[in-house]
Amino acid sequence: MASVKMMKVKKIYDNKVVAVHDFDLDIKDKEFVVFVGPSGCGKSTTLRMIAGLEEISDGTIEIDGQVVNDLQPKDRNIAMVFQNYALYPHMTVYDNIAFSLRLQKIPEDEIYDKVTKAAEILGITEYLMRKPRALSGGQRQRVAIGRAMVRNSKVFLMDEPLSNLDAKLRNQMRAEIILLRKKLDTTFIYVTHDQTEAMTLADRIVIMKDGFIMQVGTPAECFDMPANLFVAEFIGAPKMNIVKTNLIREGNRYFVTPFGVKIEVDGEKGDTLRAKNVPAGEILLGFRPEHVSLSDQGIPVTLEVNEMMGSELHLHVYTEDETRLIVRTPTVNLSRADRENLAYGAKLHLSFEGKVMHFFDPKTEKNLLCD
Repeated sequence: MASVKMMKVKKIYDNKVVAVHDFDLDIKDKEFVVFVGPSGCGKSTTLRMIAGLEEISDGTIEIDGQVVNDLQPKDRNIAMVFQNYALYPHMTVYDNIAFSLRLQKIPEDEIYDKVTKAAEILGITEYLMRKPRALSGGQRQRVAIGRAMVRNSKVFLMDEPLSNLDAKLRNQMRAEIILLRKKLDTTFIYVTHDQTEAMTLADRIVIMKDGFIMQVGTPAECFDMPANLFVAEFIGAPKMNIVKTNLIREGNRYFVTPFGVKIEVDGEKGDTLRAKNVPAGEILLGFRPEHVSLSDQGIPVTLEVNEMMGSELHLHVYTEDETRLIVRTPTVNLSRADRENLAYGAKLHLSFEGKVMHFFDPKTEKNLLCD
């Protein structure tokens, strides 16, 4: 077992700056959990408290059922991969990976077996006699992961391990981390500011802001039912469109009226509004760019920017009251002539369905459909 439990964990700097507020989380054995949020939200601080690299100001951390508040990092049976690799520049790749094993006085033949096996899994066997300066960023990151792998730790911690890599290499390393997780079959806690990494890697995501947990859930749960406005805008690219409008109830039916267009809220969303007996009134209406369609009639808009993204277009438009919106549309649905007509100043119409809408309280910013 390698569960991690955090109960009311708090981090305060200089007796006044609260970096992490009453953090409660129960991570199951062999679960892959990702802490995600903008810079300064407390995600790396939380990870470092689990590792023992930061003292906690209050609360309790348990690893495998044991309270570790007062244990040194070396006694917590965790392995950590840092953002900047933290390799010894004067050592070969082999010696970097073997370093922690030698500190444990493990026999050299056993060290050889562990290092070569890790190198084979990570595809760095041919680089074992090189120094870190002779490696690319992706190769250095593999070495850092290999050094953590050979320790056979209960918990694997990763602090923004891909942030120093270019986009192509990040995609490749993401896939390799998914495969590595299957081979190691241990508990992973991963920190990133990149929501794409969070969505593709995690069993569960912990979304943070200003030291608070905004939502904990599977990638699908956080995307389909964001608990609040922050999560709604943070998860998804491009971010969700948010507009002020009114929720109207007529008998047993609900409608919204964005930009003067009356749209019925149907499907599961309408059923939930009825089940919760949500009152009519002013709301913040959310709808994702991919759920908006170009149409012959609907909400009139003017095209401002057309971003060609290969298989799709990101259209930045503004309404008659100058509200900015983003539309994400597949290029396969458009002829070449259609794409050429999508130029600055083009007059378009948008439509979207009630079943894809999200509804937020304008004061609390909470999702009206969440418990």
